[in-house]
Amino acid sequence: MGLLKIHIQRGVNLAVRDVISSDPYVVLKLGKQKLKTRVMKGNVNPEWNESFTLSVSEPNLPIQLCVYDKDTFSFDDKMGDAEIDIVPFLRALKMNLENIPDGSVVLDVRPTDQNCLAEESSIVWTKGKLVQNMILRLKNVECGEVELQLQWTDASSLKNW
Repeated sequence: MGLLKIHIQRGVNLAVRDVISSDPYVVLKLGKQKLKTRVMKGNVNPEWNESFTLSVSEPNLPIQLCVYDKDTFSFDDKMGDAEIDIVPFLRALKMNLENIPDGSVVLDVRPTDQNCLAEESSIVWTKGKLVQNMILRLKNVECGEVELQLQWTDASSLKNW
């Protein structure tokens, strides 16, 4: 289908897994692909600002996002997880966007029980590309959110989807 760029911006109020802080990193998984941010030492509000590209071949397969605390002498502790549902984003890409003004909201995605959105997320046409900023509320943990951005790298590859 094509390539999806994911920019992991930051974590907010992540869980403490060491004595007074954590050493968090993010792992993204899609099918057999697995990508990882760098470890941010002693920080429950890390600023990763790292970009990754995933090859998307199955549109209904969500991207798994897990946050871990790096430990030196034991297994890394899980600090929560979330799923990134890319179906609304792919649906927006299939729309006729030829004459749409820059900065236009193409689609709004509301938080539901089926997604991990902490708040409404808009898919916006900007500089000839579709971009979706989102805040994901981590599951299976007492607190924490991850802010990220999706961007499709080649919209012409969706013609046959």
